[in-house]
Amino acid sequence: MTELTTIPLRDVREGGAVRHAIEARERARSLRDECLAWFPASARYAVPALDRITRRWLMRSCSPYVAEIAAIASALGFPGIWFLNGSYEWGCTALARDDEVPWLVRTLDWPFPGLGRHVEVAHMAGQAGEYYSVAWPGFVGTLTAMAPGRFAAAVNQAPLWRRTRHPWLRPYDMAANAARTWRLRHIPPNQLLRQVMETCADYAEAKRRLETTPIARPVIYTLAGCRAGERCVIERTEDDHLTRTEDTSAANDWLAPRPSWEARVGGDQLFTASITDVWGNSRIRREAIAAWTAPFGNGFDWVAAPVLNQFTRIAVEMCPAEGLLRVLGYEKLSGDSLPEAVTLPCEVLHGGAGQHGDAPLQHDVAHP
Repeated sequence: MTELTTIPLRDVREGGAVRHAIEARERARSLRDECLAWFPASARYAVPALDRITRRWLMRSCSPYVAEIAAIASALGFPGIWFLNGSYEWGCTALARDDEVPWLVRTLDWPFPGLGRHVEVAHMAGQAGEYYSVAWPGFVGTLTAMAPGRFAAAVNQAPLWRRTRHPWLRPYDMAANAARTWRLRHIPPNQLLRQVMETCADYAEAKRRLETTPIARPVIYTLAGCRAGERCVIERTEDDHLTRTEDTSAANDWLAPRPSWEARVGGDQLFTASITDVWGNSRIRREAIAAWTAPFGNGFDWVAAPVLNQFTRIAVEMCPAEGLLRVLGYEKLSGDSLPEAVTLPCEVLHGGAGQHGDAPLQHDVAHP
């Protein structure tokens, strides 16, 4: 039986992402090594070159966190930090729903090993107040976060813009999209979410910023506030948005299919899955999580197939009105089975939602 580990809660309200990376230096290196182990051995030698390319792009972008990434790369002293911060190729499933007050739950799916084992919760602060980011040391963006008394939000990867139709040509489309991103100077979507967590006072302001700020790549944001009805899914292209306040579940495709856009496909199906196959995979995950009506907080029992899939690494439950965050890490432990929990569930209850300076209560509870 796998021994369940504890998810660290790190108070980095002073020092932020740089302090987080330095304090968790060994975990950052272990995560880098586990992620690289997924690639062919020859590809690992390309990491310094990928770092240089990503650094050049981020230096040209509107990212306000370039200096932090540079400081982290310098402090840790090993390659891969720039590349990590230039990518957000994650599959996800998310739901915002009202249970008297809004909740936001999500899974994060990606084939890299180690993401579930090394996940942490960073207690951060910005000019608008405190927030908790579900993160990894060395990563400056925000993919999943809860600001007590304000809002919670999550990033899902948007569908792929296709110039071609054949499965074999997906890598060409991905490369062409990357070239387009290289020419843009907008902020990366995950870094915009961090900026919103730091600077937006309430749900309405966060929604407006996520809808209107130009971004470097398409993305899907799921947002939940503190009052009934404060929930939405924002489907973003670089300069436009489509927001829905009903049907507030999301996977990795637009709710209404659009010409030339294709739902994201797992790495194991990159060259084989048809457009119909990948659309169906995203749709069944979104519909499955939307159909969940039982209360949250029962041992992550909503994380079941098809929401749980071979790439699931993290599951999160957030209620900003209650200042409550729960996180569970998953890893694939054998080739034929679905991922299993490898951490104890971490529960953070902020000691007074929305009140600055209150210490959080953290519980690591036995997994059911």
